[in-house]
Amino acid sequence: MTRAGVDRRPEELSRWNRRPEGSTWGDFGTDDQLGRANLLTPEKVKQGIAEVREGLSFCLSLPLNYPGGAILNPRRHPPVLRPTRRDGLPNYLYRRGQAHSRLTDVICDDAAILHLQYSTQWDSLAHVGALFDANGDGMAEPVFYNGFRGGEDIVGPTDVADAGADGVVPAISTSEAKRLGIENMAVKCMQGRGVLVDLHAHFGDERALVGFDALMRVLAADHVVVEQGDMLCLRTGFDRVILAMDRKPDAHRLQNSCAVLDGRDQALLSWITESGLVALISDNYAVEAEPARDAEGSHAALPLHEHCLFKLGVNLGELWYLSDVADWLRAHGRNRFLLTAPPLRLPGAVGSPTSPVGTV
Repeated sequence: MTRAGVDRRPEELSRWNRRPEGSTWGDFGTDDQLGRANLLTPEKVKQGIAEVREGLSFCLSLPLNYPGGAILNPRRHPPVLRPTRRDGLPNYLYRRGQAHSRLTDVICDDAAILHLQYSTQWDSLAHVGALFDANGDGMAEPVFYNGFRGGEDIVGPTDVADAGADGVVPAISTSEAKRLGIENMAVKCMQGRGVLVDLHAHFGDERALVGFDALMRVLAADHVVVEQGDMLCLRTGFDRVILAMDRKPDAHRLQNSCAVLDGRDQALLSWITESGLVALISDNYAVEAEPARDAEGSHAALPLHEHCLFKLGVNLGELWYLSDVADWLRAHGRNRFLLTAPPLRLPGAVGSPTSPVGTV
């Protein structure tokens, strides 16, 4: 799928002189912000549509107030709903007759304080970058997919007072992905052929670290074929574990349940590169094990995130609700479906909730 990492002269591409080994930087154009989503071609959309035989649609999103609390990530909190204001009153169950006696309307209008990656979500390519010497001058700097720069293309505050949404939130934005923002995925629509891998059918609810060899055994056993341009969905059963907790999550159980990919397995990362998949999606917290297995020297805490988001331009979907469609597909001897999963068209955001639909 990709050429080996190469140097490039500044006059050819001024944003970077060196790219990470095995990356796709520049392969889709010098200013590309979509990465592998470029492979969601009209042909891939038609392939997805060809999988629709019954006309049944499945919601692939958890309720956005799950898992509940902040056990999975202390920096992300459940949504908060509050009414807007009208004529000095809450604009909720507001009777228009209070202002005009002959009017019978009763109005409800609300606002949300929403952590964009709390529940079912997409990671944009601006979500995870790396320290990398893209200039070739011996100095590593914060860089994101295709050489876009932290502090220039992806900007944010240095004062903690300008961060967070736990308390009183001033009506001002303080961070922005000027490049690689989630809106690029929204415009692309993220529709095509989904391919379901049912890890839960093979590993159950027990914690299992799945590397290349184990994944290949599952694909072979279930006759799953992944082709260029497909969106790969990993059903682990973690979604139903979360729902069963009824927004009262147990940290120990969550950290010790269901299959996760081994992001340190280089053979697995190489397969992701060669497969040509567009997106890697799971019903669990991070797709890969978090924390990952230890490694020597300087390294990424989340190696699969680095490989996919930073090097390849492969979007990650997390905490999706995959069990219903997975059960249906397995019962009918299938593993492919039409997947429609645009994020919010929210310019500058690095992640987004999504309400995906799987159609069979």
